[in-house]
Parts: sequence; structure tokens; C-alpha cells
Amino acid sequence: MQLLFIADPLEVFQTYKDTTFAMMREAARRGHTLAACQPQDVMWERGRPVTAQVRDIVLTGNPEDWFNVRTERKAALADFDAVLMRKDPPFDSEYFYATHLLEQAERDGARVFNKPRALRDHPEKLAIMEFPQLIGPTLVTRDARDIQRFHAEHQDIILKPLDGMGGMGIFRVGPDGLNLGSITETLNRGGAQSVMVQKFLPEIVEGDKRVLIIGGQPVPFCLARIPQGSEVRGNLAAGGKGVARPLSERDVEIARALGPILQERGLLLAGVDVIGDYVTEINVTSPTCFQEIQQQTGCDVASLFIDALETAMSNE
Repeated sequence: MQLLFIADPLEVFQTYKDTTFAMMREAARRGHTLAACQPQDVMWERGRPVTAQVRDIVLTGNPEDWFNVRTERKAALADFDAVLMRKDPPFDSEYFYATHLLEQAERDGARVFNKPRALRDHPEKLAIMEFPQLIGPTLVTRDARDIQRFHAEHQDIILKPLDGMGGMGIFRVGPDGLNLGSITETLNRGGAQSVMVQKFLPEIVEGDKRVLIIGGQPVPFCLARIPQGSEVRGNLAAGGKGVARPLSERDVEIARALGPILQERGLLLAGVDVIGDYVTEINVTSPTCFQEIQQQTGCDVASLFIDALETAMSNE
């Protein structure tokens, strides 16, 4: 297969932990050819298919200089066997526009994973609203009074922006309510932006678990991202320690409840964040943790993903 990866610049990849690199490496091992571009390289003009300025690459096996560019060319997205959208968050206006361009490419005949409409319909913080039976007490609002009421009810809460990633902008406010007003003003920008507020889950000390669902099926191991020191955030980008673990019975229950639904909607890969018994986020833009799980358990997550991709292609 000819695969096109739409991603961040290849030059900034940290290959020892990058999930997109792991996907590329496994695809190349199986003989698939690789091309890459960034979202800003994708364009559409009336009367023509969606195209991109792409780089055909080969992997070198050298961690320091890990790819060579064979050619640079303009190509229609529909000419590739599969297009993998792997641009990291944030899900901003440009990401939103990119999903529309990719959906137009689908009309041209391109096969895009994850499906552009599904990416657009599942913003990572808000996608959990559809599954109230799987989540803890949660509020989404712009109104400071709603947040005050929620805090009065639950006492210990987490506040976070809807467009954050890697733990950015996450605050905890305890029973004393210290700085709740100031934090609210910072996050909701005087009522201009919506905020997610969730009851603090003390099970975070055991880790914020990333449960991967590939082709509707759970990967048998999760990565528990454990906060360090006085930090409340388990995100690896915020200094959390990643520890791979077998899925618990509750993790499997959650994954089996969500997996078929997400797969049916065109989400080949999703990363479900679980604290204790509750889902806190459903990540679909660029889920990670493949390499950390493989390095600690031997479970080849990239191989599971390429298996699912090949199966999806053979079924189309």
C-alpha cells in the first residue's frame, strides 16, 4: 500500500517515543511505501481533486537521521491507498478546516483514517457527553456561577480548557475554594470561553490510564500516567511517569462499550483516558503511547494498528 501521513514536521519527531513513527516503521517493515506532509500542504481548487505537496520517504534505521526524502511532488490524496491524519492537537480552527478538506478528498475517493467527519464530531473533551454512564460528575459551562455551584456540591474539582492538550491549563481547586474565581476568569476569559469542570478523582494517584482501542478492540495493556511529586496531572508532557499495565476488568468493560461505536463511526484508533472507574476523555486526533507500551510489555501495538488498517482497506 501507498500510505500518506499528515502530521507535524518529520524533523521534530522524537522517534524513541513517537507513535506516528512507530506506525511508519511497522508499515515499512511490511513493504508499504511512505509519504508525508503537513496540513498546510493540503489544498483544493474548483474542478480538481484535493492535493498535497508530499515527500516520499524511506526510513534509514538511524535514530538521529531517521528518514531520507526520495522525491517531493504534488499528489492527489485519492491516489494513495490510505491517508492517515496524525496531526497533533490542539483542535483549533485550522484543524477543523483540515477535516473539511479531507472530507472533500473522501468525495474524490480517498480513504482517510481516522474519518474526517468523526474527528470533527468527537472533540476530545466533549465526546464523553454522549456516554454519561461511563463518566464521573462533569460540567461544561461558560458561567462562573455554574462553576461555583458545582464546586459547592463536589468540593474538590478539576477545571480545564476544552482545547488543551498534554495537561495544559488544568487546575485543581480543593474544599477551601482558594483561587476559584481567579482560575475561572483565566479559563473562561470573562465568560467568552467554555470550561470543563470535573469532580476530582483521587484514583489519579494510581495513574491516568490511556486505554487504546484499535479497530474496535482494546489493546490488552494500557499506559498509566502517574503524577509525580505534588503535581496533579499525570500527562507525560507534564512530567507524569508512564507505567504499562494489563487492562483491569473495568477498563475492558469501558473499551468494549465504546469500541464498536467508535469503529462504526470511522475511528480506527482511539485513546480513552480512564481514572479509576471513569472515562475522562476520548482522544481521536492523534492518540499516542504505542512505544511506551511495547517497550515495557512487548505488546507490539503498531503491528496491531497496521493489521487493523490493512483489514479496513481490504473491506472497502
